[in-house]
Amino acid sequence: MIYRRLAVVALILVVVLPVLLVLKPGFQGEVGQSPAAGKILLPEPRYRGQMSVEEAIAKRRSIREYSSEPLKLWELGQLLWAAQGITSPDGKRAAPSAGPTYPFEVYAVVGNVEGLAPGIYHYVPKGHYLEPVKSGDFRGKLQAAALNQEWVGKAAVDIVLVAFYERTTKVYGDRGIRYVHMEAGHIGENIYLQATALGLGTVAVGAFDDGRVARIIGTTGDPLYIFPVGRRV
Repeated sequence: MIYRRLAVVALILVVVLPVLLVLKPGFQGEVGQSPAAGKILLPEPRYRGQMSVEEAIAKRRSIREYSSEPLKLWELGQLLWAAQGITSPDGKRAAPSAGPTYPFEVYAVVGNVEGLAPGIYHYVPKGHYLEPVKSGDFRGKLQAAALNQEWVGKAAVDIVLVAFYERTTKVYGDRGIRYVHMEAGHIGENIYLQATALGLGTVAVGAFDDGRVARIIGTTGDPLYIFPVGRRV
């Protein structure tokens, strides 16, 4: 009888436990999984590049034409890190924030990134990973919501900055609205300079239907910026 019970316990450990580990909340997925697979770990950000910050500033331009060549996953990760990545042991981020209250969430509308299925993803700075939000290619819908600006639809990925004003206004009152807008500029310039340093092109897009973009993304926040990113032609 004892041996039979031990055999049953062993069977449970071998067959059931691995399933529970896969299904439990917080499962860490592999790099480049499909949106249904859980968290998508991004490659570690690089802290040294081939272009100086001075050269990136000199070469920074708004680029609206992109090739059909896909972005690499590490390039997307690098762009997201430049936007809101953690850069210090105490949680400080790449862009300055009043407080710091960090009112922004960053989303990637992916259409053409190697190893990453088309979809909408939420970037999580702590842990440097993506959370899948929606499956499918939403670049066309985003283009339509952005007054049909074709570079939004043709970019390999569109980075969307979404503001939650209350995170800052609860500390600074109405003055916090100004601080949120300042921070959007800080983040946007980081994206511009990182894209330039990687040999990519981007452009700041502010003309769009706020409500439509929010519904596409699936957010209750306020979209303030869209940054299409692709390889230069």
